Amino acid sequence: MPPPTIALVVFDWAGTIIDFGSQAPVAAFVQVFAERGVRVSLAEARKPMGLHKRDHLLQMLNEESISARWRQVHGADWTMADAQAMYERLVPVQLATIASNGELVPGLLESVAYLRDRGIKVAGTTGYFRSAAEAVLAAAARQGFVPDANCCGDDVPVGRPAPWMIYQVMQQLNIYPAWRVVKIGDTVVDIEEGRNAGCWSVGVISSSSEMGLTLAEYEALSQEERQARHQAVIDRFQAAQAHVAIESLSEIPELIEQLESQLEDGEMPVC
Repeated sequence: MPPPTIALVVFDWAGTIIDFGSQAPVAAFVQVFAERGVRVSLAEARKPMGLHKRDHLLQMLNEESISARWRQVHGADWTMADAQAMYERLVPVQLATIASNGELVPGLLESVAYLRDRGIKVAGTTGYFRSAAEAVLAAAARQGFVPDANCCGDDVPVGRPAPWMIYQVMQQLNIYPAWRVVKIGDTVVDIEEGRNAGCWSVGVISSSSEMGLTLAEYEALSQEERQARHQAVIDRFQAAQAHVAIESLSEIPELIEQLESQLEDGEMPVC
Protein backbone atom coordinates (compact mmCIF):
# COMPACT_ATOMS: atom_id res chain seq x y z
CA MET A 1 0.00 0.00 0.00
CA PRO A 2 1.20 3.56 -0.69
CA PRO A 3 1.96 5.77 2.31
CA PRO A 4 -1.02 7.66 3.81
CA THR A 5 -0.18 10.92 2.07
CA ILE A 6 -1.83 13.14 -0.53
CA ALA A 7 -0.25 12.64 -3.96
CA LEU A 8 -2.43 14.73 -6.29
CA VAL A 9 -4.57 17.88 -6.14
CA VAL A 10 -7.06 18.29 -8.98
CA PHE A 11 -8.27 21.85 -9.44
CA ASP A 12 -11.25 23.12 -11.36
CA TRP A 13 -10.41 26.11 -13.57
CA ALA A 14 -12.86 29.06 -13.76
CA GLY A 15 -13.79 30.27 -10.29
CA THR A 16 -11.16 28.09 -8.63
CA ILE A 17 -7.71 28.88 -10.05
CA ILE A 18 -8.50 31.48 -12.72
CA ASP A 19 -11.26 34.07 -13.31
CA PHE A 20 -12.25 35.09 -9.76
CA GLY A 21 -15.99 34.62 -9.39
CA SER A 22 -16.23 32.66 -12.67
CA GLN A 23 -17.32 35.67 -14.69
CA ALA A 24 -16.44 34.48 -18.20
CA PRO A 25 -18.94 31.60 -18.49
CA VAL A 26 -21.82 33.68 -17.12
CA ALA A 27 -21.18 36.57 -19.50
CA ALA A 28 -21.07 34.20 -22.47
CA PHE A 29 -24.40 32.51 -21.70
CA VAL A 30 -26.16 35.81 -21.00
CA GLN A 31 -24.97 37.17 -24.35
CA VAL A 32 -25.91 34.08 -26.38
CA PHE A 33 -29.43 34.04 -24.98
CA ALA A 34 -29.77 37.81 -25.46
CA GLU A 35 -28.86 37.40 -29.13
CA ARG A 36 -31.91 35.11 -29.39
CA GLY A 37 -34.08 37.75 -27.72
CA VAL A 38 -34.32 35.88 -24.42
CA ARG A 39 -33.26 37.61 -21.22
CA VAL A 40 -31.61 35.43 -18.59
CA SER A 41 -30.38 36.58 -15.21
CA LEU A 42 -26.87 36.11 -13.88
CA ALA A 43 -28.26 33.67 -11.31
CA GLU A 44 -29.95 31.62 -14.05
CA ALA A 45 -26.73 31.54 -16.07
CA ARG A 46 -24.77 30.41 -12.99
CA LYS A 47 -27.14 27.67 -11.84
CA PRO A 48 -25.67 24.83 -14.00
CA MET A 49 -22.06 26.02 -13.56
CA GLY A 50 -19.46 23.27 -13.63
CA LEU A 51 -21.20 21.15 -16.24
CA HIS A 52 -19.84 20.71 -19.75
CA LYS A 53 -20.92 23.87 -21.54
CA ARG A 54 -23.22 21.95 -23.91
CA ASP A 55 -24.97 20.35 -20.92
CA HIS A 56 -25.01 23.77 -19.22
CA LEU A 57 -26.83 25.28 -22.21
CA LEU A 58 -29.37 22.45 -22.38
CA GLN A 59 -30.09 22.68 -18.66
CA MET A 60 -30.75 26.42 -19.02
CA LEU A 61 -33.06 25.84 -21.97
CA ASN A 62 -34.95 23.23 -19.96
CA GLU A 63 -35.55 25.60 -17.05
CA GLU A 64 -39.30 26.22 -17.01
CA SER A 65 -39.01 29.99 -16.65
CA ILE A 66 -36.48 30.29 -19.48
CA SER A 67 -38.51 27.96 -21.71
CA ALA A 68 -41.57 30.15 -21.10
CA ARG A 69 -39.66 33.28 -22.12
CA TRP A 70 -38.43 31.47 -25.24
CA ARG A 71 -42.01 30.57 -26.23
CA GLN A 72 -43.13 34.14 -25.62
CA VAL A 73 -40.40 35.52 -27.90
CA HIS A 74 -40.42 32.85 -30.61
CA GLY A 75 -43.99 31.57 -30.51
CA ALA A 76 -42.81 27.98 -30.18
CA ASP A 77 -40.64 25.75 -27.99
CA TRP A 78 -36.91 25.65 -28.62
CA THR A 79 -35.58 22.76 -30.67
CA MET A 80 -32.34 20.80 -30.69
CA ALA A 81 -31.46 22.72 -33.86
CA ASP A 82 -31.79 25.94 -31.81
CA ALA A 83 -29.61 24.45 -29.07
CA GLN A 84 -26.94 23.39 -31.56
CA ALA A 85 -26.88 26.82 -33.20
CA MET A 86 -26.59 28.50 -29.80
CA TYR A 87 -23.76 26.17 -28.76
CA GLU A 88 -21.89 26.94 -31.98
CA ARG A 89 -22.33 30.65 -31.26
CA LEU A 90 -21.26 30.14 -27.64
CA VAL A 91 -17.80 28.93 -28.68
CA PRO A 92 -16.44 32.26 -30.04
CA VAL A 93 -18.33 34.29 -27.43
CA GLN A 94 -16.86 32.16 -24.64
CA LEU A 95 -13.34 32.57 -26.00
CA ALA A 96 -13.81 36.34 -26.04
CA THR A 97 -15.02 36.47 -22.44
CA ILE A 98 -12.13 34.25 -21.31
CA ALA A 99 -9.67 36.71 -22.88
CA SER A 100 -10.96 39.47 -20.59
CA ASN A 101 -11.23 37.31 -17.45
CA GLY A 102 -7.94 35.44 -17.42
CA GLU A 103 -6.18 36.41 -14.18
CA LEU A 104 -5.09 33.72 -11.76
CA VAL A 105 -6.86 33.65 -8.42
CA PRO A 106 -4.77 35.12 -5.55
CA GLY A 107 -2.85 32.50 -3.59
CA LEU A 108 -2.65 29.93 -6.38
CA LEU A 109 1.03 30.20 -7.27
CA GLU A 110 2.16 30.13 -3.65
CA SER A 111 -0.02 27.11 -2.89
CA VAL A 112 1.17 25.24 -5.97
CA ALA A 113 4.77 25.92 -4.94
CA TYR A 114 3.97 24.40 -1.53
CA LEU A 115 2.40 21.33 -3.14
CA ARG A 116 5.32 20.76 -5.47
CA ASP A 117 7.80 21.17 -2.61
CA ARG A 118 6.02 18.22 -0.99
CA GLY A 119 6.11 16.18 -4.21
CA ILE A 120 2.36 16.52 -4.76
CA LYS A 121 1.24 16.60 -8.38
CA VAL A 122 -1.19 19.24 -9.65
CA ALA A 123 -3.85 18.75 -12.32
CA GLY A 124 -6.76 20.67 -13.81
CA THR A 125 -10.23 19.64 -14.96
CA THR A 126 -12.90 21.85 -16.50
CA GLY A 127 -16.36 21.90 -17.99
CA TYR A 128 -14.97 24.07 -20.80
CA PHE A 129 -14.87 22.65 -24.31
CA ARG A 130 -11.42 22.06 -25.77
CA SER A 131 -10.65 25.44 -27.33
CA ALA A 132 -11.78 27.24 -24.16
CA ALA A 133 -9.74 24.84 -22.01
CA GLU A 134 -6.71 25.59 -24.15
CA ALA A 135 -7.35 29.32 -23.76
CA VAL A 136 -7.37 29.24 -19.94
CA LEU A 137 -4.36 26.90 -19.96
CA ALA A 138 -2.43 29.37 -22.12
CA ALA A 139 -3.49 32.33 -19.94
CA ALA A 140 -2.34 30.50 -16.81
CA ALA A 141 0.99 29.53 -18.41
CA ARG A 142 1.70 33.19 -19.20
CA GLN A 143 1.30 33.89 -15.48
CA GLY A 144 3.52 31.03 -14.34
CA PHE A 145 1.16 28.10 -13.79
CA VAL A 146 1.26 24.90 -15.84
CA PRO A 147 -0.43 21.79 -14.39
CA ASP A 148 1.13 18.35 -14.56
CA ALA A 149 -2.00 17.06 -16.32
CA ASN A 150 -5.17 18.61 -17.66
CA CYS A 151 -8.55 17.34 -18.89
CA CYS A 152 -11.63 19.05 -20.31
CA GLY A 153 -15.22 18.02 -20.90
CA ASP A 154 -14.51 17.09 -24.52
CA ASP A 155 -11.95 14.48 -23.40
CA VAL A 156 -14.45 12.18 -21.67
CA PRO A 157 -17.70 10.42 -22.63
CA VAL A 158 -19.73 12.28 -19.98
CA GLY A 159 -18.82 15.40 -18.02
CA ARG A 160 -19.48 16.28 -14.40
CA PRO A 161 -20.78 15.09 -12.05
CA ALA A 162 -19.33 11.86 -13.50
CA PRO A 163 -15.78 11.21 -12.21
CA TRP A 164 -14.14 10.49 -15.57
CA MET A 165 -12.04 13.67 -15.83
CA ILE A 166 -10.52 13.04 -12.41
CA TYR A 167 -9.85 9.42 -13.31
CA GLN A 168 -8.21 10.48 -16.56
CA VAL A 169 -5.67 12.75 -14.85
CA MET A 170 -5.07 10.09 -12.19
CA GLN A 171 -4.27 7.66 -15.00
CA GLN A 172 -2.04 10.16 -16.80
CA LEU A 173 -0.01 10.71 -13.64
CA ASN A 174 -0.21 7.07 -12.43
CA ILE A 175 -1.62 8.09 -9.05
CA TYR A 176 -3.99 5.89 -7.04
CA PRO A 177 -5.94 5.00 -4.95
CA ALA A 178 -8.47 7.82 -4.96
CA TRP A 179 -8.02 8.61 -1.26
CA ARG A 180 -4.60 10.06 -2.19
CA VAL A 181 -6.36 12.63 -4.39
CA VAL A 182 -7.96 15.96 -3.46
CA LYS A 183 -10.46 17.63 -5.78
CA ILE A 184 -10.88 21.40 -5.26
CA GLY A 185 -13.70 23.22 -7.02
CA ASP A 186 -16.11 26.12 -6.69
CA THR A 187 -19.50 24.63 -7.62
CA VAL A 188 -21.84 21.99 -6.28
CA VAL A 189 -21.21 19.82 -9.34
CA ASP A 190 -17.46 19.99 -8.58
CA ILE A 191 -18.18 18.59 -5.13
CA GLU A 192 -20.32 15.84 -6.63
CA GLU A 193 -17.59 14.98 -9.14
CA GLY A 194 -15.02 14.60 -6.39
CA ARG A 195 -17.27 12.44 -4.25
CA ASN A 196 -18.19 10.26 -7.24
CA ALA A 197 -14.47 9.75 -7.87
CA GLY A 198 -13.94 8.58 -4.29
CA CYS A 199 -11.45 11.33 -3.45
CA TRP A 200 -11.44 14.17 -0.95
CA SER A 201 -13.90 16.77 -2.25
CA VAL A 202 -13.20 20.38 -1.25
CA GLY A 203 -15.07 23.60 -2.02
CA VAL A 204 -13.32 26.97 -2.27
CA ILE A 205 -15.50 29.87 -1.15
CA SER A 206 -14.23 33.37 -1.92
CA SER A 207 -13.50 33.04 -5.66
CA SER A 208 -16.35 30.65 -6.35
CA SER A 209 -19.18 30.84 -8.82
CA GLU A 210 -21.37 30.16 -5.79
CA MET A 211 -20.13 33.50 -4.37
CA GLY A 212 -20.37 35.07 -7.84
CA LEU A 213 -18.42 38.27 -7.17
CA THR A 214 -15.42 39.82 -8.89
CA LEU A 215 -12.31 40.24 -6.75
CA ALA A 216 -13.05 43.97 -6.38
CA GLU A 217 -16.65 43.29 -5.36
CA TYR A 218 -15.54 40.66 -2.88
CA GLU A 219 -12.93 42.91 -1.29
CA ALA A 220 -15.50 45.71 -0.98
CA LEU A 221 -17.81 43.60 1.21
CA SER A 222 -18.16 44.56 4.84
CA GLN A 223 -17.08 41.94 7.35
CA GLU A 224 -20.72 41.26 8.17
CA GLU A 225 -21.67 40.84 4.50
CA ARG A 226 -18.69 38.60 3.88
CA GLN A 227 -19.53 36.33 6.78
CA ALA A 228 -23.15 36.01 5.65
CA ARG A 229 -22.17 35.23 2.06
CA HIS A 230 -19.50 32.78 3.21
CA GLN A 231 -22.03 30.89 5.30
CA ALA A 232 -24.49 30.70 2.40
CA VAL A 233 -21.80 29.14 0.18
CA ILE A 234 -20.67 26.77 2.94
CA ASP A 235 -24.27 25.64 3.39
CA ARG A 236 -24.52 24.76 -0.32
CA PHE A 237 -21.22 22.89 -0.24
CA GLN A 238 -22.23 21.00 2.89
CA ALA A 239 -25.58 20.10 1.34
CA ALA A 240 -23.56 18.54 -1.51
CA GLN A 241 -21.53 16.69 1.17
CA ALA A 242 -18.19 18.39 0.64
CA HIS A 243 -15.55 16.96 2.96
CA VAL A 244 -14.08 20.43 3.59
CA ALA A 245 -14.73 24.05 2.60
CA ILE A 246 -11.83 26.53 2.50
CA GLU A 247 -12.05 30.30 2.26
CA SER A 248 -9.31 30.62 -0.34
CA LEU A 249 -6.48 28.74 -2.02
CA SER A 250 -4.09 30.24 0.56
CA GLU A 251 -5.45 27.65 3.01
CA ILE A 252 -4.13 24.72 0.96
CA PRO A 253 -1.07 24.04 3.21
CA GLU A 254 -3.34 23.71 6.24
CA LEU A 255 -5.79 21.61 4.20
CA ILE A 256 -3.12 19.11 3.15
CA GLU A 257 -1.81 18.80 6.70
CA GLN A 258 -5.35 18.24 7.98
CA LEU A 259 -6.15 15.55 5.40
CA GLU A 260 -2.85 13.74 5.89
CA SER A 261 -3.45 13.75 9.64
CA GLN A 262 -6.84 12.17 9.03
CA LEU A 263 -5.26 9.55 6.77
CA GLU A 264 -2.68 8.72 9.43
CA ASP A 265 -5.59 8.16 11.83
CA GLY A 266 -7.10 5.71 9.37
CA GLU A 267 -9.83 8.05 8.06
CA MET A 268 -10.72 7.83 4.38
CA PRO A 269 -12.96 10.13 2.34
CA VAL A 270 -16.55 9.00 2.82
CA CYS A 271 -18.39 9.01 -0.52
